[in-house]
Amino acid sequence: MGDYYSEENHGPHQYFELGDYELESGITLPNARIGYKTHGKLNDAKDNVVLFPHMWSGTPKAMEIFIGADRPLDPGKYFIILPGQFANGFSSSPSNTPPPFNGGAFPNVTIGDDVRAQHRLLTEVYGIERLELVLGWSMGAEQTYEWAVRFPDMVKRALPFAGTAKTTPHDYIFVRSHEDALKSDPAWNNGFYRDPSKVHVGLRRHAQTWSVMGLCQQFYREEAWREVGFSSLEDFLHRFWEAYFLPMDPNNLIWMGWKWRHGDVSLHTGGDLAAALGRIKAKTYVVPFSHDMFFPPEDCEAEQKLIPNSEFRVIDSLWAHFTMFCMTDSERQQLDACIADLLNEAVT
Repeated sequence: MGDYYSEENHGPHQYFELGDYELESGITLPNARIGYKTHGKLNDAKDNVVLFPHMWSGTPKAMEIFIGADRPLDPGKYFIILPGQFANGFSSSPSNTPPPFNGGAFPNVTIGDDVRAQHRLLTEVYGIERLELVLGWSMGAEQTYEWAVRFPDMVKRALPFAGTAKTTPHDYIFVRSHEDALKSDPAWNNGFYRDPSKVHVGLRRHAQTWSVMGLCQQFYREEAWREVGFSSLEDFLHRFWEAYFLPMDPNNLIWMGWKWRHGDVSLHTGGDLAAALGRIKAKTYVVPFSHDMFFPPEDCEAEQKLIPNSEFRVIDSLWAHFTMFCMTDSERQQLDACIADLLNEAVT
């Protein structure tokens, strides 16, 4: 299980050393770093940059499925940066940080901490001042909103997929429940286990929780898992859900989850969400997924109405929150169309 975080499985990363990095909590994380990947080449004008942060539980590799010569995110045209985030297992995380911040003692980190680190990467390493597009799914959408609100003059286009600018009470409760599923394993030991594979009971309970909320009732009623090669419901639960989560580190999932449930761009405006979203200058597409129980379209649309120069689109799929996995051609085509359309929008 531990090889989930190997470079062999995820491809080589580049690393940006942040030094002693002060978190928004006031704690300084010594020798902090973020891992990232790039595709394409930065042009001389530095005006071909796409930033694509990843979701909770992911790594930069997860977003590589959207990059290709025949895709809107063409590395022959764009310089595409796939930044990591704290607690993903490659960047500074509970699983790789030495004492005093090892394991269960890792400090809480925020979406703002991620985005400030990413901003330093872009400006200090590459001298980038403008971004053609920032996009992301789920917690990547939270980072997209944070970028657009925190650095409104830098982001020309923003595309949050299936995510919100402020975590809803419903999501807050759910994320806490899947954290508690992990912590319920007797081997968790307050985050000071020696081998993440020994926390498999909690990881299996966690996977079961996700199997309920990650998809939708109609998906299971229509047995939509059959069209992608699963032979029974139990087969799908084991070979999709458990296979996805069992290789992961429980602490990394918990600490990324804390970020998710505390995501809130209104922190920039004293709790006024309308004022925060009103700061966005980017041409923005807000794109939820039709059957998503984490981020239902109505929650996303309520925020979209507060964003100037924005559009609302819904992608239809029974894969609900996991539409971004592109399990069928329909999801891939709809997602690509949104990215292509936004990149073709004329902006100043």
